[in-house]
Parts: sequence; structure tokens; C-alpha cells
Amino acid sequence: MLVSVLAAAAVAAAAGSAAPLPSAPGCPVFPADNAWNRRIDTLPVAAGSAATVAAIGTAKTLHADFGSGTWDGGPIGIPITVVGNSQPRSAVQFEYADESDPGPYPIPANVRIEGGPASTGDRHALIVDRDACRLYELYALRRVGGRWTAGSGAIWNLRSNRLRPAGWTSADAAGLPILPGLARYDEVARGHIDHALRFTVSRTRRAYLWPARHFASSLTDPALPPMGARLRLKRSFAISGFPPQARVVLQALKEYGMIVADNGSDWFISGAPDPRWSNDDLHSLGRVPGSAFEVVDTSSLGH
Repeated sequence: MLVSVLAAAAVAAAAGSAAPLPSAPGCPVFPADNAWNRRIDTLPVAAGSAATVAAIGTAKTLHADFGSGTWDGGPIGIPITVVGNSQPRSAVQFEYADESDPGPYPIPANVRIEGGPASTGDRHALIVDRDACRLYELYALRRVGGRWTAGSGAIWNLRSNRLRPAGWTSADAAGLPILPGLARYDEVARGHIDHALRFTVSRTRRAYLWPARHFASSLTDPALPPMGARLRLKRSFAISGFPPQARVVLQALKEYGMIVADNGSDWFISGAPDPRWSNDDLHSLGRVPGSAFEVVDTSSLGH
């Protein structure tokens, strides 16, 4: 498989939207002109880029917050559960009900939760209905007293570019869907990732940029990134010396970039767990410093 990845990665990624999930081949991961699926390698550098990168940390390094195996008893990354239209729907009690889609949600008893069933972290659950092409995303999902509870939840039509209402969160702080920003092994195996990646920073600004819809900060320092800020790996940063899986990820960061979607550890990019990831390959991303990135002016993409 690594040989095929090497050969495919040597070919420039073709224009197009993110690949459908192998277990939901009839559903796009949002339309080709969705913000997540738009290339940004030719867009101008944003004003204040250097200050924003410095605020995140020029000496801090990139980190793949996904991989194979387990860490602390749970999968490494944000897992995806695929169901059909026969999956029973359940009501969910939300902590932030005023900014959550009421549902019901098709949650199977064995739904995959970020960090595993005993996780004390964000406990994201991403559920795709392959028949209706609907995406259900939940934050802090738990089964309590025989019923489902969550912090927040959002339902997305995978065939639509419709955004959350202005000011609304989703299952992510920025009010964005999580699924289209995950690095997936099936994409890397074919040699290219055709969408932006989700990433976190420890300090964000009290602001958001399209297509984000929500902020989660009281800080007003203009150097700090707002939710929805999009960064890319500089064209000049050499990636030929990186191992195969890391190189595909880095090429995507040059072509599609990454979007600030939540508060968390600096320069942590998100992906779905898979036993076929090479953790050694992914750990090599730690050789990429924050100084290798620049903020992109995406004002031409939408508002």
C-alpha cells in the first residue's frame, strides 16, 4: 500500500471535492463548491498574517491528532459512524438547546465516540445516514438514565452548502461541520486529500470569519485568529523528505489549507482513526514549525 501511496502522491491532486466515505459512496461530503472543498493555494496572504502565526506560535509544531491504535483507552481521532434509514431515531437532551437542531438523531447503541465510551474529553459523535445523505454531529454525547444527552448538536444536508444561523454553534465551537475537515485514511491511500483540514489553537479571538458562524472567546487581541481563519502551508516549504502518509497531508495543507474550528492545542489537525495509519509517518509532521504557515485572505470565497 505504501508503494501505491508514493506513486499517487507524486501526481498533482486533481481538482474536485472531498471523496465520499467508502461506507456511504452515494453521498458527497458537501458539494464541490463548498468552502471546505475549495482550493486556496492561489489566494493572497491575509493582512496581519505574520502576527497571527506568531500569536499561535512560530516555534510550536504541527501535530496529527489522529492515528492507529488507542491512546488512554480510546481511538486516536474523531470516529465516524455510518447508519441506514432503518436506524431508529432518538430524542437528545441538549445543554445548549437554543443553538442545537432538535432532531431526532439516529444514534445506534454502539455509536463511536471520540476518545471511547469512557472518555472525559469532547466526546464528539459523527453519524452519517447513507440513505438520506444527512450528517448528524454531536458534542459531549452521553447515555444518562436511559436517554441521550449532549452539549450541542447539528444536522447537515451533505448535498447542501447551507450554513448555521449567524451566531450559532454546532458540535464544534466555530459552528462548522466536523466531518469535512477530517483527514481520512482512504483519501491518503488514494494519494490526495481534496479538502481543508480542521485544526485547533489554544487562544482565539472574539470573532468569526465565513463560513464559521460562532466564536468561543472573550479575547479581542487583533493578532489572535478568529474562528474560521484559514491557514496554508507555504509553497516554499519542502515536503519531499517526509514519509508517504505525512506527505499527502502536507500537500493538502498547501492546496486546501486548514480552518480554525475549535479551541484546543496549538497546530493540532484532526482526522478519523484507522488501524492502517502509520503513527511513525504521522509523527513526522512534528517537523513542521508554525513559521511554515501563513494566513490566507479568503474573502473572495464567500461572506
